[in-house]
Order: sequence, then C-alpha cells, then structure tokens
Amino acid sequence: MLKLISIQQLQMGMYIHQFCGSWLDHSFWKAGFVLDSRDDLQRLQRSNLSSLWIDSSKGCDLPEASPPAPTPTPTTAPAVELPTPRASMDEEVQRALKLCAHSRKAVMAMFQEVRMGQALEMQQAEELVVQIAQSVLRHPNALISLARLKNADDYTYMHSVAVCALMLATARQLGLSEDYIRLAGIAGLLHDVGKLTIPDSILNKPQKLSDSEFEQVKRHPEAGGAILRQSSDVDAVVLDVCLHHHEKADGSGYPHRLAGSQISLFAQMGAVCDVYDAVTSNRPYNRGWDPAEAIQRMSTWKGHFDQRVFQAFVKSVGIYPVGSLVRLESGRLAVVMEQHPSALLTPRVKVFFSTRSNLPLAQSVIDLAKVQGQDRIIAREAPEDWDFKNLEQLWNGLSA
Repeated sequence: MLKLISIQQLQMGMYIHQFCGSWLDHSFWKAGFVLDSRDDLQRLQRSNLSSLWIDSSKGCDLPEASPPAPTPTPTTAPAVELPTPRASMDEEVQRALKLCAHSRKAVMAMFQEVRMGQALEMQQAEELVVQIAQSVLRHPNALISLARLKNADDYTYMHSVAVCALMLATARQLGLSEDYIRLAGIAGLLHDVGKLTIPDSILNKPQKLSDSEFEQVKRHPEAGGAILRQSSDVDAVVLDVCLHHHEKADGSGYPHRLAGSQISLFAQMGAVCDVYDAVTSNRPYNRGWDPAEAIQRMSTWKGHFDQRVFQAFVKSVGIYPVGSLVRLESGRLAVVMEQHPSALLTPRVKVFFSTRSNLPLAQSVIDLAKVQGQDRIIAREAPEDWDFKNLEQLWNGLSA
C-alpha cells in the first residue's frame, strides 16, 4: 500500500517508492529500493525533501502509534464543499462555457506574470481549481468536453485547464481523498508551466520539429520544476507531476527515464491526462483525433501508461467520450452526448444521419441504456471520412 510520509517519519526497512521532489533536492537518482543503510537515512533527513512515498507491501510500515503524515494541501484555498448538486449536461455546458472563458484569462494572467519573472501566485491557482472541481462534480462531462475544443492560440492555456479537469475526474475515480483530488487538479493546471521557457516559434511550428527543437521541448519539465520551486507554497505533489508527466511505465520517457513503480501515482495520472488532451486537440501541425479513437489508440500503447490509472481514466471519460462519432447497429450515425454513470458502452447519443440512405435524419436523443436489445454502438467512425461540418454543435448546442 502506498503511503505519503514526512521525511521525519522515514525509518530503516521502509521501501521508498517515490521521492516528492526533483532529484536535485537529494542525492538519490532513482527511488524503488528498501532503505537498509543508516548513511542513506541520514542523507535523506539532511536533504531538501519534506515528504516521500513508501510502499508498505514491500517494506516496513509506519508503527501503529505513529501519527499520520500531514496531508500536503495548500492552506489558503477553501476545500470543495460536498455534496455539490448534480446538474444536467445542458445546464452545466452553459456554466462550463463561462468557466472556460474565465479560466483562460486567469491562466493567461498567471503565466504572463511568470514570463515577467514573478513567482506563481498559488492562491489564485487554487481558487481556480476549486471552481473547476465544482463543475466536474456537478457534471463530469461538460467542462472536460468543452475544454477540448481549443484553437492554436489558446492551446497552452486551455490545455492546462483541460488537464486540470481530467486530473480531478481521474483522482475521484481512483477514490482519492478530497485533499488529494484538489492537489491533483492543481498539478494538472500547472504541469506544463515550463513551456513558458520555450519560444512560441517552436511551440506553434506548423511542421515537424527538428531534433534540436525537440530536445529543447523535452527540457520543459525541469524548467517547470525550477519555476515552481520559486514559490515557497508549491506542494511536492504538484512539483512531482510537473517534473514527471512525460515519464513512461517502460522507462523510455523523460527527463529521468523513471519506470514502473518509480513513477508516482500522480505523475502516472498526469501522463494519461496530458496525452489524451494533446491528441484530441487541434494543433498547428495536425488535426486532433476523435475522442473514441484516442481512447482506442492509447489502449494499445504498450509500456506507456500504468494500466490501473488508464482504466480509471477511461471510466471517468468513457470508452466513447462526449463528442465521439459512432455507428449504431440500426445503420444510423450518432454523436455521443453524455456518459452513463455505470455503463461505459451505453451512453446517451444524438442520432442525425442514416448510412443506408446516405441522408440526414431528424435529430433525436436516445439513451442506449434504456433501449438495450433494440440498438447499440457497433463501431466508432472517423468524422473526416464523412466531412460533417460543425459536428461539435450536435452535442453542446453552441454556435460555431
């Protein structure tokens, strides 16, 4: 069992699963070992680390009488109040549209301050995460789906908002505490802050990056870590996700080539959420994948993601996420409107086209969970194969 402990609680015989911080904060290159040296214990206690993760299934646990480690949460942001009333998809889309606009401005302002050499204002970030968390609680599909619809100029800012919302939803699916859920959201919001050090000419380049340009992009996790360490109240979990969201389970990621259990739970979550939003977003150099196509492709990537985390992520967005184009057994095409809370294969869909007559149909919404045995999804479809215009309007009801 993974446990977050303070550095003062570390004892001989414990299995160190993950350090909460950069390797620059201590002299150990990688975690994943049983602490069996008193010299190592003293080095860690003298380091800049304040906390780390242990795995009690592989080593000693905390003594029964030992008080739990303090939960590493910001002290300035209010906790998300529960329960938050559930809203309909239509209601929350309208709220989420305004929240996306507000979030874009807020993230842009925060990042502009960083560009000017100022430290991140963490209270501002924490307050924004609370608003996003409340939207995800009211309806998990609305904000996540809207934040995916970003243009090239907005990408850096809205990608941060989207990953924040995805991290919140995945953390809740994993059953984490409210404090850790909020921390996951803050980590998602700030995971790519290091890209502020990369010239826009590289970030927005419409062609494939050169090897030297890609090497420059690969430095953004450590650049982000340096930015975050300038703020005294940045939690170690947030720093960890910033540094390690490009690590891969098979050890082929960057910047530290961590593998398997050396990658923390939060960094594993960050990896999945970051990739999903990136591949489903339109970029200067390519068009984003259909959401269902992204889920299907990502599921085949061996050695990339932790499977437990990926499965929790899929449960939070669906096998056919909102906005996916699907073919029904009846021969009709539909766009996914909303996930069923407990059945991933039977979302609510809006039918609008017949593949048999090759003509549009009168639009109608069908809850596939209520018509089982009468119709079902048999395949996902690529929107570009049909050249549908403004497909997104079918599920969100918003004008282009």
